[in-house]
Amino acid sequence: MKKIQMVDLQGQYQEIKEQVDSSILDVVASAAFVNGPEVHSFQKELEDYLSVKHVIPCANGTDALQIAMMGLGLKPGDEVITADFTFAATVEVIALLQLTPVLVDVDPVNFNIDIAAIEAAITPKTKAIVPVHLFGLCANMDEVMDLAKKHKLFVIEDNAQGIGANFTAKDGSKIKTGVIGDVGTTSFFPSKNLGCYGDGGAIFTNNDDLAHTIRGIVNHGMYVRYHHDVVGVNSRLDSIQATVLRAKLPHLDRYNNTRRDAARKYTAALQASPHLITPTGKCDTTNSVCDTCDCHVFHQYTLRVTNGKRDALVAHLNEKGIPCGVYYPIPLHRQKAYTDTRYNEADFKVTNQLSDEVISLPMHTELDQEQIDFITTTILEFLDN
Repeated sequence: MKKIQMVDLQGQYQEIKEQVDSSILDVVASAAFVNGPEVHSFQKELEDYLSVKHVIPCANGTDALQIAMMGLGLKPGDEVITADFTFAATVEVIALLQLTPVLVDVDPVNFNIDIAAIEAAITPKTKAIVPVHLFGLCANMDEVMDLAKKHKLFVIEDNAQGIGANFTAKDGSKIKTGVIGDVGTTSFFPSKNLGCYGDGGAIFTNNDDLAHTIRGIVNHGMYVRYHHDVVGVNSRLDSIQATVLRAKLPHLDRYNNTRRDAARKYTAALQASPHLITPTGKCDTTNSVCDTCDCHVFHQYTLRVTNGKRDALVAHLNEKGIPCGVYYPIPLHRQKAYTDTRYNEADFKVTNQLSDEVISLPMHTELDQEQIDFITTTILEFLDN
């Protein structure tokens, strides 16, 4: 059996090696390293893939979130509601812009932002909601958008883990995540489902005026060289990263289907254990249309270990040469940087429980049956002892 990787980027590279190598050499030969033809071509190809009017590439996913909020004109003191159970980048940019982060609990089944908790947190100062498509599973965007419309709020989709997922609405229609709200963002960090070989990100919108504003922000506020019309930043996707992404984008749906297949195999082997809760594949557990939907792209395959032995299982898997991850061991509301007297532990029961129970297994396009069998057998043997 080949060595098990948490993410096997080397194996994935071998399949597209010839195209990637030649494209990178072409960029080097052209010396068009910043904002070159490869970036513009990737932008257009991603717009076509997502069926969105505007893709604005940038330097990374965190920048994408910050720039999206800047583009919407949010002001210091404006409240922005997001999930407590996610990576810090989501709340980090809210704080950096001197906005007020409002963290709320998540759903115990799909781990995404709890709709009732959003509504309970809305105040006259609330200006935006940031749903995170956590671990690759769509948030319940029907309900998020209904709330936003009712209260006249912006919706900023954090799609860093969910690119390629299809949200299935209650009417049965499908739309890619990241293009449902007012603006969406993503990361092309190497381990993402669509990852480059460094840092990269992008912002999506169907709003022409917002796209224009954002295009200025990513380039020092310039539309014409040395004319700074808006306050901006320096955040651009470089041409070498764009050419890697161009090579991978035509394979993205296949990559995601391969992940779904691996997830089904994990679940088939593990779901009978009384000590485990396997992940749902449904973005809306109340929506029967979603029973067979493709709204999960399994950026992570994340289990709940319910017998109190999560940390012991992590140690055991590491001893057996099986990498795993705990995302996220400390909720955001308990992080030193984001503690706030407004928060009550009773409001974060699900997040606190998930932080004690979740474990993510190896998940990538190169997983094979032998590896999955070894991983699942090792888990079950440990939990049954």
